[in-house]
Amino acid sequence: MMVGTSDTAPRIGSGRIAVLATPKMINLIEEAALAAVEHLLPDGKQSLGTHVDISHLAATPVGMTVKAEAELIEVNGRKLLFAVRAHDEMDLIGEGRHERVIVTAASFQARIDEKGKSLRT
Repeated sequence: MMVGTSDTAPRIGSGRIAVLATPKMINLIEEAALAAVEHLLPDGKQSLGTHVDISHLAATPVGMTVKAEAELIEVNGRKLLFAVRAHDEMDLIGEGRHERVIVTAASFQARIDEKGKSLRT
């Protein structure tokens, strides 16, 4: 992705300097992990992000391109653990671990719908 002003820390409220915001970098990393496994999951299954442990190592200015990669390094039952990295055109800007869990989409959605009903009672 090319960093735009809408991706900067001041725009999303995470800082005052107009560089790529950490939450935006984490979102890009989660997208990479999802893309790495989504096509491998059986019909009706999805993966959900449950944990991130990411270091933001270098600032990226507006106009620079950022790419993220995710390598599946461990499967433990329904849990998937990824080694993740993000780079801009010059530097490694982030790295760490990201965990996702595999769920049955229909039953997960049913639980969320039930939880949402509590807002209407």
